[in-house]
Amino acid sequence: MIPFLHLGPLTIPTFGLMVATGLLVAAYLLQADFARRREQFLKRGYLKGGQPGHRDEGFLIIGIAGLAGLVGARLYHVLESPRELVADPSLLISRFGFAWFGGFLGGFVALLFLARRFGIPALEFMDLCSPAAAVGYAVGRIGCLLSGDGDYGRPTSWPWPWGMAFPHGVVPTTETCVQWGWLADCRVYPTPIYEFLIWLVIAAILWQVGKKAANGGTTGGIFCLYLILTGLARFVIEFIRINPRSFFGLSNAQTASLVSVVVGSILLWRIKASSNPQSKSA
Repeated sequence: MIPFLHLGPLTIPTFGLMVATGLLVAAYLLQADFARRREQFLKRGYLKGGQPGHRDEGFLIIGIAGLAGLVGARLYHVLESPRELVADPSLLISRFGFAWFGGFLGGFVALLFLARRFGIPALEFMDLCSPAAAVGYAVGRIGCLLSGDGDYGRPTSWPWPWGMAFPHGVVPTTETCVQWGWLADCRVYPTPIYEFLIWLVIAAILWQVGKKAANGGTTGGIFCLYLILTGLARFVIEFIRINPRSFFGLSNAQTASLVSVVVGSILLWRIKASSNPQSKSA
């Protein structure tokens, strides 16, 4: 593992480096998506109130939403363990410990604000940002892998690369192995790798669907697909994660994932129903 890069007097956390890289990649992708939809947006009368004089909307959006997402992810993580926060308030500003669902909520609120800023309907704006969000999350997960920050899974006997050890990570796997009754040098599921690959596939699917939407499609469909696919993926992966269980033996992340899937499914059903001529005439 490489928790830190040492460049002369500089010490760079690899987690922060990959989060920044993820935001940059997401910004480039969003800018490309914005470019292919720009003419469509202008024809519909969008962008009049919020179009900058220079065409860097993707970087502006990702910069603001990314920062809001990081704040939300950190707050959600510490609020999941209020006793630990009371015992050590410095946890609030620690550079480790971010919750996926909190990041989603923080970024979502920021995107709602930005949608109004650019004069684009909220659902259409979420469609625009969904592929970039998936890519940014995927790249950021590599930071979790490099730093060994505890986002790995349960002990496993699987060989490398499906089982890895992080003895020198920020959160060493030795503690987890002993807690689960395994030898201290056991391997664990490298779930950040799984999430990296799965979220890249999700991003590719959303991008392809977005191509059709750019030529006229169901508004909100891409965002709903994002909610459903990412929710399902995280729900399944949590079964091999070491997060504590709460309601019905599910982790907090699994509960949040189910909410994401249900909301995405209901919203997609309502969108399809409202765009169906037969449902309108019934």
